Amino acid sequence: MTYLTPVQVLERRRELLLNQDTEGFVGLFAPDGVIGLPFAGPEMPARLDGQQAIRDLSSRTAASALRIDDLEAVAVYHTDDPEVVIVELVTKGTLTGTGRTFAATSIQVFRIRGGKILLFRDYFSPSGLGEPLCA
Repeated sequence: MTYLTPVQVLERRRELLLNQDTEGFVGLFAPDGVIGLPFAGPEMPARLDGQQAIRDLSSRTAASALRIDDLEAVAVYHTDDPEVVIVELVTKGTLTGTGRTFAATSIQVFRIRGGKILLFRDYFSPSGLGEPLCA
């Protein structure tokens, strides 16, 4: 069986998120996949375990006034472990209620095996979204 490479999985993730395909995005994860948000603010969970938790948060995000317009990988780093990829990312988006745009930077670490995301850690600063979200 042929699987998507980690970089192909990340390219597919971008496509699915830009098309607001929540089910497709959730399908990129292993059934017991994990999203870690180490710097999550008080309104966000620090960890999502399993596809249902990922689906629940992704559905709420998709229904919110925050639209992702682009995910720009500034740099992709391959590690000595072929399953681990690190991405410097700029997420560009729009607050649909006001039309205000924003650009948020993050470092994302992925462990991808057999074409499925086992672990996705998103190191972003929620304060970076403060101005556009509060305006």
